[in-house]
Amino acid sequence: MKVLFVHQNFPGQYLHVARHLGATEGNEVVFITQRTDADLPGVRKLVYKPAREVTQGVHHYLRETEAGILNAQNVARVAMSLKESGFVPDVMAAHNGWGEPWYLKDVYPNVPLVGYFEFFYHRHGADVGFEPGPPLIFDAGPRVRTKNIGNLLALDTMDYGQTPTKWQKSLYPKVYHQKLHIVHEGVDTANVKPDPEASFTVPGGGPTLACGDEVVTYVARNLEPYRGFPSFMRSLPAILAARPNAHVLVVGGDDVSYGTRLPDGKTYRQQMMEEVGKDLDLSRVHFLGKVPYSSFLRILQISSAHVYLTYPFVLSWSMLEAMSAGCVVVASNTQPVHEVIQHGENGLLVDIFKPDEIAARVIEVLGRQKDYLGMRANARKTVVEQYDLRSICLPAQLRLLNMAARNML
Repeated sequence: MKVLFVHQNFPGQYLHVARHLGATEGNEVVFITQRTDADLPGVRKLVYKPAREVTQGVHHYLRETEAGILNAQNVARVAMSLKESGFVPDVMAAHNGWGEPWYLKDVYPNVPLVGYFEFFYHRHGADVGFEPGPPLIFDAGPRVRTKNIGNLLALDTMDYGQTPTKWQKSLYPKVYHQKLHIVHEGVDTANVKPDPEASFTVPGGGPTLACGDEVVTYVARNLEPYRGFPSFMRSLPAILAARPNAHVLVVGGDDVSYGTRLPDGKTYRQQMMEEVGKDLDLSRVHFLGKVPYSSFLRILQISSAHVYLTYPFVLSWSMLEAMSAGCVVVASNTQPVHEVIQHGENGLLVDIFKPDEIAARVIEVLGRQKDYLGMRANARKTVVEQYDLRSICLPAQLRLLNMAARNML
């Protein structure tokens, strides 16, 4: 089978399926991306760049739309060169988040296109307006409605859609639900698993921590409000005071993936350290930045209590990986989490805006680790039974691609 993938951050959600197809004899796999520093065996990578920056002074509603058009144009140019060279795929799969696939069907009108859809924006009932504070100004509604231009263009363009969870699908207009298939990219549970012998040495001369130690973990791509970072930081003084042997491992960068940046140029970590840093024993709070995946796994494996907080937004891979590693997950009581965690069974739910409640749950888990062995086992069981890569998710991705290639509904 000939497959064309498109994702600006190679390989993104297509890691497992592209690697599998690239390693399978008889397939020809091409991947269009902006990323230059990664490769997969058997996958031919073609790099593109947008022709220019977004126009200065363009209406702020339209900045993302213009950026998407610039990406889409250059992806289409690469695809046209592919076509001229004789490559015609049996199926195309592309992430819609940055506009890249919008014009692929103009290059290959008869090739089925499977779009990856993560989030349809809403003025009410999701991330916008979720944070307590003054009522949003009227502009918020029109801005969010306009933000869906790319979603609607792609939904009309693509033949099939993939979305990872039931809740994320529910956000899309019902008229498109028949196109959308719930297929998660999966967790490699054979690799992401408990290891009672695991240990992790904090870089820079820090302590070596192991299973059984009191280790609180927090992981996000970036340390920001959408992933509950301020509430997590505000919970730490109480946790450290109640558990004098506890150490906190914080994984994540200082950029902003979702939401707004601080107007003064500070990072959210700087802001929170100014607020609560004087109340923290910094010899026990370790900001690790972005870590290699092998280190990330060891951090999960030694975790006594893993804190995962999120606005009603895209569910993080890291929460499922933490459960697969057998963590006790203290998670936000928000819609994306509800689909996976049942309070008291395979995890614990807390109010994302109540640091005292977060602290109380973590303190309880640290003080009674043996009482939570069953919850750890249930957490892993959930992921193995619902999100396992090899037995569930990869076969589902391959079925969707094959179905599209056969042009069957």
